[in-house]
Amino acid sequence: MMDPSNRNRKIVLAITGASGSIYAFKLLGRLHELRAPVKEIAVIFSDTAKEIWETEIGSKFHDEGSAKEYNNKTYFAPFASGSSQYDTMIICPASMGTTGRIANGTSDDLIARAADVMLKERRRLIIVPREAPYSLIHINNMKNLTLAGAIICPATPSFYSNPKTIDDLVMTVVDRIIDLAGFDSNGFRWMKND
Repeated sequence: MMDPSNRNRKIVLAITGASGSIYAFKLLGRLHELRAPVKEIAVIFSDTAKEIWETEIGSKFHDEGSAKEYNNKTYFAPFASGSSQYDTMIICPASMGTTGRIANGTSDDLIARAADVMLKERRRLIIVPREAPYSLIHINNMKNLTLAGAIICPATPSFYSNPKTIDDLVMTVVDRIIDLAGFDSNGFRWMKND
């Protein structure tokens, strides 16, 4: 059961080489802004994710909050084991390569191993694919992950809140991810009664 106060929540945010670093950038900011902050945020970059981050965000990764970065090439991280108490992992953006490796149980790096741990321990794994169009291989991998307990949340913005800027549009996806992770996003709600 999720801790409603967030004080014991431990989150892993994995950022892969798919385009869409802005989603991870805004998501990390939103996690730091929660009224009740989480206990720990771990960040992992895949091999090419940092280059894409620098290209799309315009600067090197630097977290203003308390997130701790882990090396994707080693398993020396607490969440590489089921004995850890990390309760949620978000892969945002998720490349189809990473998605495929996780779907097929290939724990060949820390991201794939941490995702494997989330699935085997029946914890929350949210995968935010950033790809278009999908091939049948992509669809089958996402189907298998869904059957294994993962939540597939494509980086598909919504428009019913009438977003005015790119940031507004990005936040429609980020707020949905925050909701799926069990936090209150305070984002726009369809047909919400005020």
